[in-house]
Amino acid sequence: MGRLLTLKDLGDEIQEDYVRLEGMTEKSASRIQCNRCGTIHSKAAVKLEIKAYYCPECINMGRIRSDQWLYHLPQEDFQTRKLLSWTGKLTAYQQEISDRLVIAVQKREQILVHAVTGAGKTEMMYHAVHEALLQGGMVGIATPRIDVCIELHIRMTRDFNLPIALLHGEGEPYFRTALVIATTHQLLRFREAFSLLIIDEVDAFPFRDNDMLYFATKRSRKPDSTLIYLTATSTENLDKQVKSGGLKKVALARRFHGNPLVVPKMLWQKKFKNFFRKQRQSGFPLLIFAPEIEFGQSFAENLQKEYPDESVGFVASTTENRLDIVSQFRSQELTILVTTTILERGVTFPKVDVFVYNAGHFNFTSSALVQIAGRAGRSPERPTGLVYFFHEGKSKDMIRAIKEIKKMNTLGGFNKNKGII
Repeated sequence: MGRLLTLKDLGDEIQEDYVRLEGMTEKSASRIQCNRCGTIHSKAAVKLEIKAYYCPECINMGRIRSDQWLYHLPQEDFQTRKLLSWTGKLTAYQQEISDRLVIAVQKREQILVHAVTGAGKTEMMYHAVHEALLQGGMVGIATPRIDVCIELHIRMTRDFNLPIALLHGEGEPYFRTALVIATTHQLLRFREAFSLLIIDEVDAFPFRDNDMLYFATKRSRKPDSTLIYLTATSTENLDKQVKSGGLKKVALARRFHGNPLVVPKMLWQKKFKNFFRKQRQSGFPLLIFAPEIEFGQSFAENLQKEYPDESVGFVASTTENRLDIVSQFRSQELTILVTTTILERGVTFPKVDVFVYNAGHFNFTSSALVQIAGRAGRSPERPTGLVYFFHEGKSKDMIRAIKEIKKMNTLGGFNKNKGII
């Protein structure tokens, strides 16, 4: 129910009550649209040797053809009961956002939550999720990154008393439940399913400004539903929607522990070793961001050889045992973790310091650098920490990221010389 599947997805088992939808729809004499991902193609570009067309845009989820059907069962409500077991407390600032999100669920609104990294966005959405579940609706929480999905699943399985489906390309099969956590691409497999849909890390690749995923977001929701976007760094697209009145906005410029964001320092690359040795004397875990996979791998290997007393790990999107390595760093079995931007968001490491190597590289956008800096200072036990941007020349993105962090601290009521305003 609430799904949009191919015959292959269903295992060739068709029931009479399934709703059939065309796989593709002709838009004109020369153009045709995929009804799973919404992409419009030139017929000449997607014609098969048989008298049919296909969609290359979403082919990694199984081929859609114009001479085949998509199948759907309308969503039905779930049994209502209290399911939230979380006993934590929100700050006054968080409670204000949480209450506003509950109202958004009750009024079926579309809303953007712009909150700094470490503000506690996950906990702030708990009561809105619970409100939707109490109404018998299905809740979807989608994010562009697998790592973020997995971390959310761990936390919400602990805090909600129901089975939670976790959907991503490397994950387990879907099962029917009232709460689903998924990568944003998995939304393509849903149709009018969610009473509440939350898109976390809405500014992250590949969701950011992706027409196909915005289409999936709209199509996967019930017509009368609530949409919540969560982000620490807004996008031009979202800002336009806020200005036009199509999207309401609430903001939180304070971290949950009440301390300001750590403002990065820009340092010349040649000073890296000196600051590295000094940091290692502190004993705090160190997260080092590298701009490219191949460089990061060799960089980690060289660090391990030069500092044999340290335990150095490396993760990237290509790392098969990535989750195990991240877990080892979190439990301090590893003292240093070198990573690409795969860990720029959605993960928390207590008491960590953050170094960015070659921060002027084009892979380090301003939004990525804001997120990277946000890995430090997330723990109440150590709400400060070091964030160093090592460079061979300052980039506009570095300057823009630091400006954004300082701006959020000012909005949060912090002053460099006087502390809290």
